[in-house]
Amino acid sequence: MTGTGDAWPRERVLGLAPDPASARVADGLAASARWSDTGRHGDALWGSFAGSGSRPYQVLVELSGHAWSCSCPSRKQPCKHALGLLLLGSDGRVAEAPAPPPPVRAWLAARAERDGGPDGLARAGGGPADPAAAAARAARRAERVRLGLEELDVWLCDQVRGGLAALQRAGYAPVDQMAARMVDAQAPGVAGLLRLLPARFVGEDWPARTLEHLAMLRLLVQAHRRLDELPTDLAETVRSRVGYPVSKDSVLARPAVRDRWAVLGCLDVPGVPDLRLTTRRVWLRGEATGRWVLLLSFAVGGAVLDGSVMPGVTLDADVHLYPGAGQLRGLVGTEHSRTRAVGEVDGVSVTRAAAAFGDLLAADPWAERLPVVLRGAPVPPERDGDRWRFRDVDGSAVPLVAGAEAWPLMARSMGDPVEVMGEWTREGFRPLGLLPHPLDPVFSTQVLTA
Repeated sequence: MTGTGDAWPRERVLGLAPDPASARVADGLAASARWSDTGRHGDALWGSFAGSGSRPYQVLVELSGHAWSCSCPSRKQPCKHALGLLLLGSDGRVAEAPAPPPPVRAWLAARAERDGGPDGLARAGGGPADPAAAAARAARRAERVRLGLEELDVWLCDQVRGGLAALQRAGYAPVDQMAARMVDAQAPGVAGLLRLLPARFVGEDWPARTLEHLAMLRLLVQAHRRLDELPTDLAETVRSRVGYPVSKDSVLARPAVRDRWAVLGCLDVPGVPDLRLTTRRVWLRGEATGRWVLLLSFAVGGAVLDGSVMPGVTLDADVHLYPGAGQLRGLVGTEHSRTRAVGEVDGVSVTRAAAAFGDLLAADPWAERLPVVLRGAPVPPERDGDRWRFRDVDGSAVPLVAGAEAWPLMARSMGDPVEVMGEWTREGFRPLGLLPHPLDPVFSTQVLTA
């Protein structure tokens, strides 16, 4: 998929689905052979889908305007066919066309005239975008987000006023409903944070964790209200957490950080079962800069996750970081060379790691994890029901995340202090990789039981 517009990643497309069933069906439609006459020019995508009717459905999408049209009778917006066409574009299966066909051009011209007046007509033919029209579209999106977050603020206050026990008893339904409203308000990042809320409803300390999560959401609402008053980096972080899009091209246009990047950790995280979305987190650490970078990739259903950068290698590469305070996500630009090994990294103490996580939260209060290399050894639980811990050489310890059993790490370290890369989270430490050391000079990701 080429052209002046940016293909939307799959996770963004699926985030637009009005319900999980639509996302699941759209994923199947994207793999269907019933598409014909598909094309792409500038920000426009189009195609015909042979449905159950006598005539194929005509599907049109404008990326920059966040708009779609389909001749099917569905009342859902966007419908499954529009989502399917967007997924085709995400997969790079929509060919570039020299110009839109007349019906598509007429639809784009009508939209351009409504959005930007006569000057907007140039965009319908693939010409240069009108800055005034683009600013107007951005303002309309910001207003939709603002109205959605104001509605969320009322909902959050209602949950606290009604009591956390009532929220727990209600389960997933009201949370899913509000998350869908946030998607409709073009705030997919907020929708993702909302969908994490029901996971807080378990365990003895669930009220405290639930209230903390609600407070984080309200802080995001308050920060968005003052977006124009915030420092630039913090404002970019707020926009990122809300879900304003940032194109890959704009990230790759940012200044590059060249270093030798050791790939030290990887974790695949399944998402909502109905969406069948899997997220892969890959952690890189610069040898000279000491900076951490997160590479994110996504896959739906049986799709294959990006395996081009995996633990155990070192890249001499240019890395471009996303904007924002405390943001670790980045993209690999030019790769100059690759070595199939990683070097030694000095681990830090539990106390120092905790302080570093505090610094991250000061920059990005909505951060969930910090990559860190700890020096110490795993400690099995003393009683049934207790969690494993990781104890440093000073005797300080941090619990591992619930359910983690580090028998493989215990066997490889023999109880001696070793450097272990992992994620420091609000719930505990999650080991991901054992770095080379004198007794075992081979990097390994076999640190937890399956």
